[in-house]
Amino acid sequence: MAEDKPKPRPIIRIGLFLISHSLLVSVVCCTAGVLSLLLLPVLGKNTYISENALMPGSARPMLSNDDVSEGERFMNQILRFDTMSTGMEIPEMITAHIMDLGGEVNHHKFLPQFNRFHPLHFFLGPDAGTVPENYSCSSYGINTVGIIRAPRGDGKEAIVLVTPYNSLKITRAEALSMGIAYALFSLLARVTWLSKDIVWLAGDSRHGEYTAVASWLRDYHTASFGDLKHSEICAASNLSEMKTMHNSFRHAGTMAAALVIKVTNRSTEFEKDALTIYAEASNGQMPNLDLINIVNYLAVHGQGYRVKVQKIWSLLNVWWLKSLGQLIEMLGKLAGSLNPQWNFGIPVSEYVECTATLASSLYNQALGVPTGPHGAFRDYQVDAITMEISPKFSSSLNNRQYEILLHVGRLVEGVVRSVNNLLEKFHQSFFLYLLTSPSRFVSVGVYMIAFALLVAPLPLVAASLFSDATKSNPDAEKDKYASKPASTLQPAPTFTSWKWLYAAKQVLVVHLWSAIVTLLPYFVDQIPDSSPTTKLSIWIVLSIITLLFLDSFSGSSFPSTIRSRDTEWILLKSVTVAATFIGLCLMSVINFATAEIGALLLVPMCLTAVPLRLDNKVNTLRALIRGACNVIFIFVGFPVTVFFVLKGALEGFDNMRFGDFWNWAESLWAWNSATYIYMCMVHLPCWVLCIQTLLHRF
Repeated sequence: MAEDKPKPRPIIRIGLFLISHSLLVSVVCCTAGVLSLLLLPVLGKNTYISENALMPGSARPMLSNDDVSEGERFMNQILRFDTMSTGMEIPEMITAHIMDLGGEVNHHKFLPQFNRFHPLHFFLGPDAGTVPENYSCSSYGINTVGIIRAPRGDGKEAIVLVTPYNSLKITRAEALSMGIAYALFSLLARVTWLSKDIVWLAGDSRHGEYTAVASWLRDYHTASFGDLKHSEICAASNLSEMKTMHNSFRHAGTMAAALVIKVTNRSTEFEKDALTIYAEASNGQMPNLDLINIVNYLAVHGQGYRVKVQKIWSLLNVWWLKSLGQLIEMLGKLAGSLNPQWNFGIPVSEYVECTATLASSLYNQALGVPTGPHGAFRDYQVDAITMEISPKFSSSLNNRQYEILLHVGRLVEGVVRSVNNLLEKFHQSFFLYLLTSPSRFVSVGVYMIAFALLVAPLPLVAASLFSDATKSNPDAEKDKYASKPASTLQPAPTFTSWKWLYAAKQVLVVHLWSAIVTLLPYFVDQIPDSSPTTKLSIWIVLSIITLLFLDSFSGSSFPSTIRSRDTEWILLKSVTVAATFIGLCLMSVINFATAEIGALLLVPMCLTAVPLRLDNKVNTLRALIRGACNVIFIFVGFPVTVFFVLKGALEGFDNMRFGDFWNWAESLWAWNSATYIYMCMVHLPCWVLCIQTLLHRF
């Protein structure tokens, strides 16, 4: 009596069940993933202070009227320098005031950096960029750095205050921010409770705010100074100027946090003065949420500011978003009437505004470009934000500068007190989160659900397609052993499953091509006197030529790369789906926001890709709809199309040019954004392989 075969384990049976019902699982998971993404504003939680040692607002502000008056006089002295001949007037004045307070001071000279595309920049740390060859001594930026040593500290930790200003033409708003920093600096020079050194960086932003901060940080964290040779040449040519310079580079210790203080002339639309917080750094990095929480708490409850974060304003008037908000509000009221504890509904206006803020947070993180000079600190794992103060009227800077100095100074003082209380670095709260408002956030444990649901069908569909392809031609296996004796009809190893190697070879060739496409701009950018439109056109033409060459070199014909059989497109789609799953998962580790947006575009395109000839043969309504969806997904999924759609949604479709995509890609190179790597090495090859599947011939 034959022995019964052992039953597979439960986990294997569940896997086989999911693979056999991959179509149903795909529909359910993708629908649930999109819905969970739309429900994130509802699932957001109120922010809270995780680190008890911060204790924001526990002490009364010490910034006095005398300190504010000193800051106002300091501001007025800066505004007297209408024209800058050497760029040294403001640094010398700041130096004199800091030394009068008993602080240490030094000047940091730097040249403008031109970040040109380089293949290895994406795999290295913060880079110095390229120093221009035709420099002059007048092109130097001069940062002024003041340090107050903490009476209760050991010099191992510091808090950094940054006030960018244009030394060639300073504005009243920039002078006001420097007056705020000086008023606070004069207070902190006298207090006895400091346990961390205070560093005031007056950054010369003639070459850009980020450049001034990044250049100083680079020299602060390295032993060598890249501009030293050029500084010596300038010193020899202008010795009288350099005699007054304090050139010995001074350090204060490990940076616990950094605040960039900026006052703007832009008026706010609210009845209160507004404080806008910018937190996004390179490649989706965010500061510890506690830093944002203490600024928000002290600004709202201490100084009466209206705190804002960026939002996508165009989403506030989208009709379907308002309709969805009304549905959620209605369901929330219904659930609350059944059980008062089921309180998940929010008003329509709040849902729309939270969605616009969430979309902005997701977009800025996915872009991978810092939203302010604070981003330079995150490259060195220092928590930092930019605080931008906007008065309620544009003329308030002239009439209310004393009031602004007082309120902003006390706000920054409160933040410094809280950070000063820390015994260790920020670690209690979240580093991975999305903001839905200044006081609400979505944590990593919640927003990862949407991404997991979107990509969950991909391995199941890949396994299902592979299984279908290996079982689609059983007659061939029978004929293979039909002429053999019965004694030889024993189970023998077959190699039909190795047919997937043909598909894997084609997928490998396309990904090799994508790596070449990633490096092509390095050579295209060397073409002198060429417009962005010309460079983009050359990039596209070279990419197409390279793809055709690699396709012919690999011994296959484009777009059909495997011998025409019914199972070829199935195997090609199976390997494509598996490669897309791996690429999205790897990107989610580097920058989740990029992976989330990429999954929204790639997953539907991969799952629905079927040869158009097959839909044409079936000639049914379902096949017609599927074919139309495939064409739409391919059109929308093209990287250039994605860029123009997002640009039009955010900034409007007016004045859009073809060369804007090159400028956008070039900005990603300059900031070493991993989004560029994803776009070229994950998104683009998947798009090409889906086109090959659609154009497959039988």
